[in-house]
Amino acid sequence: QVRLVESGGGLVQAGGSLTLSCVVSGGSYSGYAMAWFRQAAGKEREFVASISLSGTKIFYEDSVKGRFTISRNDAKNASSLQMSSLNPEDTAVYYCAADPSDIDLTRYNFWGQGAQVTVSS
Repeated sequence: QVRLVESGGGLVQAGGSLTLSCVVSGGSYSGYAMAWFRQAAGKEREFVASISLSGTKIFYEDSVKGRFTISRNDAKNASSLQMSSLNPEDTAVYYCAADPSDIDLTRYNFWGQGAQVTVSS
């Protein structure tokens, strides 16, 4: 059974930085396309960033471009999301997602439990 565990959430002041990490375990796949989504209170979940199996295809939601950086560590079956210049609009529960296929980087079969990120003004 594939399991994703996020870490690194917390409270940060506006303008600050935070890094989220996600480790994938329990699967028999050789690798995973990885992504991060977020859901603010009262809103639908939205895409934040994704990275393909090879790491050559990376996409960001427009509002985080230039501020967030997604990366992967294949040796650890992990992904990180470095977030900087955070603002209160970034406050949300952030979810890590993974899929053994990267044909469609908008679709993921495996999800983490979520990590709260709160940005104070």
